[in-house]
Amino acid sequence: MASEDWKTRITKVSAVSKLPEGEACLVWVYPAGPEIGKRVELDGEELVIGRGSDVDITIDRDSVSRRHAKIVQMGSRYRLIDLGSTNGTYVNDEPISERNLSDGDLVKIGNAIYKFLSGGNVEAAYYEEIYKLTIFDGLTQAHNKRYFMEFLERELARASRTGRPLSLVMFDIDHFKVINDTHGHLTGDAILKDLCARIRTTVRKDELLARYGGEEFVVVLPEADREGALEFAERIRHLVEAQPFTFEGDVIPVTISVGCSYTVGETVTVSQFIKEADENLYRAKRAGRNRVAG
Repeated sequence: MASEDWKTRITKVSAVSKLPEGEACLVWVYPAGPEIGKRVELDGEELVIGRGSDVDITIDRDSVSRRHAKIVQMGSRYRLIDLGSTNGTYVNDEPISERNLSDGDLVKIGNAIYKFLSGGNVEAAYYEEIYKLTIFDGLTQAHNKRYFMEFLERELARASRTGRPLSLVMFDIDHFKVINDTHGHLTGDAILKDLCARIRTTVRKDELLARYGGEEFVVVLPEADREGALEFAERIRHLVEAQPFTFEGDVIPVTISVGCSYTVGETVTVSQFIKEADENLYRAKRAGRNRVAG
């Protein structure tokens, strides 16, 4: 997915200071960048969020309106109000005009996502969120690349030691740039999130789904041989193709191409294992996309 240059200016940001009991904050969870994990303390009666220079919380992104939304404190409650923004304001992926916020809500302003934390456990919840940001992708809630690399290294060592099979499935969305260019990056983000939600239904507890980068994802399959990996790959390919994705009234057919690698007790490095899956992924693309290679 094409990258977007951005800056964020936030008033009253604190990474480590302790919030008084019962107060609330927003924590930046997506996209990744220098501001990830930073928090905005909600200690004003009204805080306006937008791209303009005259707001309280500034998010310098094209998808954010100059005066996009505001948060109003009413006693112990916090109410999020959209200010007629171009791309809308969302809470937990639902478009809102006004809504009271609850602890743990995900607030989407353009394509920036915050988590709202409130109540007497704000400090503990904040540090728990920081930990999650080190292992999960903020948009899709799949594990991130760093966690995947560590997990795969452990599983390869275990497979070599025990002589048991291990497979890696790598896939990405066909013509994703065309989807972004045609429907916009907000639609692209929604597809990435929904795609992971679909794939997650097929991933067992001992397996791992991770975002490798952009629109590229991986699934590590302990105990799966070549036949098992190809069967899994075909299953997720069909799962994506079978039902179009929808966002803001748009219906978008999506397909994926999939590449697999596998080992049964051999000594294989992480980079070799990934390279084999990646080469098979591009074999699938060269063969016409929307197919499995391995």
